[in-house]
Amino acid sequence: MSEAKIISATSGNTPYQVLLNDGLHQWLADEPASLGGGDNGPNPIALVLSGLGACTAITLCMYAKRKVWPLEGVYVELSLGSPGTGETGNLITRQITLKGPLDDDMRSRLLQIANACPVHKLLTQPIQVHTNAIQ
Repeated sequence: MSEAKIISATSGNTPYQVLLNDGLHQWLADEPASLGGGDNGPNPIALVLSGLGACTAITLCMYAKRKVWPLEGVYVELSLGSPGTGETGNLITRQITLKGPLDDDMRSRLLQIANACPVHKLLTQPIQVHTNAIQ
């Protein structure tokens, strides 16, 4: 997960549909029909949340495998909303279900490890985005 990736995003004639490519895989992003899109793929927010969910599950599975713990599966549910009154920004709520005969100490440690996944770290640190126009 530590290698730098270049992702390209290309829009064409289909309103709001974007073809994403990492040089090996291709996938779509789109907006729902109610917003003028074709609903042919997840919207950009869903893509961000799915990245966090995938990274969380992969990180937990890797950690449990290294520890030889009986983790049989991970289910991660994510939602984006606003925090409580008086707070600013956005709040991602992540609920993790750990499957398998894990003891309480294992479950507690895995929940701590979830916060160490690379996408969690990326989203919880200040991020700078440098934008350049290419002619």
